[in-house]
Amino acid sequence: MSSQVPRALDVAAALYRLALGAYIALIALVLAWEGWLAPAPGVPAGFWLAVKSLPLLIPLFGLVRARPRAFLWAELLVLPYFIEGIVIAWSMRSEALRFDEPPAYAWAEIALTSAYIVLSALYIRHRGGRAAVVR
Repeated sequence: MSSQVPRALDVAAALYRLALGAYIALIALVLAWEGWLAPAPGVPAGFWLAVKSLPLLIPLFGLVRARPRAFLWAELLVLPYFIEGIVIAWSMRSEALRFDEPPAYAWAEIALTSAYIVLSALYIRHRGGRAAVVR
């Protein structure tokens, strides 16, 4: 029975690293997408970069410190990014999937947000479930 506790801690640590990696990759994708790869036309250069990237930085301090409540709030925060990815992928579905076009970035955004939501939920569950979030 005591061998289960270290194994559970190893699983929680792996889930933590994977979830944090997905979240940081989402931040990098948003910065690259809005900053250099496919910035929105017709608006000042840094406007969408600031509007889309700054909210993702709010829970980062708690995520780095492995706080389950921060993981929960970040799950709620990435939902609009998931929706944006779905809308862009759906509206541009007739275009060829090239890696330098918005549909490719949208699919990457969908994948990263989905991965983060699943991994962080599993991390919270392995960390202690509701008791870890309420603390």
